[in-house]
Amino acid sequence: MTTGSTGGDGLLLEVAGLEALLAALRRHGYGLVGPRVRDGAVVYDTLGSVADLPAGWTDEQEAGRYRLVRRNDAALFGFGLGPHSWKRFLFPPSTVLWHARRADGGFEVVAETPPAAPLALVGVRPCELAALAVQDRVLLGGPWADPDYRARREALFVVAVHCTRPGATCFCASLGTGPRAPSGFDLALTEIPRPDGPAFLLETGTAAGEALAAEVPCRPASDAERREAESAVAAAAGAMGRALDPQAARGALGTAWESPRWEAVARRCLACGNCTLVCPTCFCSTVEDTSDLAGETAARTRRWDTCFGVGFSYVHGGSVRTSVAARYRQWITHKLATWHEQFGTCGCVGCGRCITWCPAGIDITEEARAVAGRSAGRGAS
Repeated sequence: MTTGSTGGDGLLLEVAGLEALLAALRRHGYGLVGPRVRDGAVVYDTLGSVADLPAGWTDEQEAGRYRLVRRNDAALFGFGLGPHSWKRFLFPPSTVLWHARRADGGFEVVAETPPAAPLALVGVRPCELAALAVQDRVLLGGPWADPDYRARREALFVVAVHCTRPGATCFCASLGTGPRAPSGFDLALTEIPRPDGPAFLLETGTAAGEALAAEVPCRPASDAERREAESAVAAAAGAMGRALDPQAARGALGTAWESPRWEAVARRCLACGNCTLVCPTCFCSTVEDTSDLAGETAARTRRWDTCFGVGFSYVHGGSVRTSVAARYRQWITHKLATWHEQFGTCGCVGCGRCITWCPAGIDITEEARAVAGRSAGRGAS
């Protein structure tokens, strides 16, 4: 066993080496966040050590259904995606933008600053890396970058995990966002399950990742171990439970404003906003201004919002989209079609969360196909 590397790729990391990696990140001042089992799901939360990872757990997912079940091995990343996305750590559900207080006969306004401690995200899947790239286009692109997001993003260290076990609602392979991540990470792991505990093929993606890898005990991977890792990722690509044709969806949704499919899906949709809250790319928000009863202090807070709320499109005189059909049409059309016009990319990365966590089991891939079918002349449009 050697410590570190010169090239940084094709290294094998044992569980003890993964523990050393987490320790090295803490030593460099990073707060660790990664997958943990809590309340019957795999969620993203603070990590203390490898022991906090979901060893031996996997999940069963379908439209409107999620259950954790035991694996027959001790794999640490042998599960699909849970309800959390990494968005919550870079674009939090609630952020105080500024606060004000009375001073010298007027008001003093003080901008809030993001947390000083940088974060290391451990276990980021390829589709979620693609989602981070989408959020970067939205929140950092153009002349008015979001300062809170930028500060959190610039301090981030990403440890990715190439997917070897997709969920039944995943469709990243059809969108080209997984199961292997080509870039966007500092370090990447491919898990190789073993009876006595998993091992990991380690890759570096940045100079920062290579420097950290040099502090971790590892050894060169054998050709057989490399092939095993590559085979596991390739198998994941063929095991996706869903698929979506992004070009067909984009073309169809751009001309399907009066499709009867919108009323059909609205009869099932609860307009609860679950799909937007679990989505790793949705960025809709609102602001709330509050003050104390004495009028001495005030604050402006940004909170996540959803385009499924009737009040989201409210302008003077009423809401622009009063029906559930109009709001579902807005969501899926923006996600798969007009997002391209705004940001030059699709707003969906194929993670499948919106399918799993929809209480009515509405499937975005099914709806996109249905609209595309009618637009192609196989039904009314």
